[in-house]
Amino acid sequence: MDRTTKNVAVLGSTGSIGENTLQVIANSEGKLRATALSAHTQLDRLIEQAIRLEPDFVIATCPEQAEKQDWKGLPSHCELLIGEKETETVVRRTEIDIVVTAIVGAAGLQSTWAAVEAGKIIALANKETLVMAGPLVMTLATATGATILPVDSEHSAVFQALHAGNQKEVERIILTASGGPFRDHTPEKLKEVTVADALAHPTWDMGPKITIDSATMMNKALEIVEARWLFDLDPRQIEVVVHPQSIIHSMVEFIDGSIIAQMSPPDMKLPIQYALTWPHRQPSCGRKLSFDEAFNLEFEPVDRERFPAVELGMEAARLGGTSGVVLNAANETAVAGFLENQIKFNDIVPACRYVFDQHPFEATPSLNGLLKLDRWAREEVSRWICP
Repeated sequence: MDRTTKNVAVLGSTGSIGENTLQVIANSEGKLRATALSAHTQLDRLIEQAIRLEPDFVIATCPEQAEKQDWKGLPSHCELLIGEKETETVVRRTEIDIVVTAIVGAAGLQSTWAAVEAGKIIALANKETLVMAGPLVMTLATATGATILPVDSEHSAVFQALHAGNQKEVERIILTASGGPFRDHTPEKLKEVTVADALAHPTWDMGPKITIDSATMMNKALEIVEARWLFDLDPRQIEVVVHPQSIIHSMVEFIDGSIIAQMSPPDMKLPIQYALTWPHRQPSCGRKLSFDEAFNLEFEPVDRERFPAVELGMEAARLGGTSGVVLNAANETAVAGFLENQIKFNDIVPACRYVFDQHPFEATPSLNGLLKLDRWAREEVSRWICP
């Protein structure tokens, strides 16, 4: 990797993280190049990106959508690849230096696994990879020499703050949460939440699934599990605090009582760029914090009665094994049910809790075992939704 320009594969390039990544690449003054782009259904947008950025490879992961698509506008030098397996093939190519895994949900596991197997630098935006298979992925990364760098704003903040000390000096990490749009709602009011209500996030602009996760605080549950494996922490070292302004993205407390916080506006370009340029910093195209006007930073404890997802995340981090894959699969299915108006907002976490408690726990599962339990959990939630 001594080339001046680093070749980047952006998996999920048409989503929110993918779009921000392409802006970071465009701002890199030639230090980064989008060499491969993938999308599932937004194929018109994928072609637009290919025309603008001229990658070598374009991957349409959904064959049914690819068959319907008119590909005449695709630049002639771009090689069109179809099917999810093609992402695994591309990330293994020797010319790919960095893989941005921005595919949402469990669908991102296999391509991330392939990148880890190939010993790549992985800018990890797909938290589900570590939620589902954290111990297996981190063990594989050690064996292959792969480098996993967090893109989630919270984990990027922890990663940056950890440089202020060493692992043995860490007392705890504190993940911040905006609290979403319902942090002041009563349990009775939560029963009336509509899809439109839940999609109106107060500080972040994200895709629908992640936005719903923020509203239930399931995103924080998944981040707890991710942090446990990514930073090799005892689950008791992980805490969550509500910070509505989303300016402090997370904190690390050291054994001497010092707390190091990473601050910036709620803009994903900064953590994406840090992962792509690490261990160096570059001028950013993202927003910067201004102190020309007064502003307040507020913190409050999580109301776990209102947001029981947080306790589910703590349990999954403590138990390890198959807990994470079941929690993630149950949540993905329940959120889909809510977005399709099949269940109410306040049914999402109870559905997850039911399947989490019922699943056949295994402490040291194989990757195939995890994938089987992923399917099982989805089927169980579907039956819970439509008995």
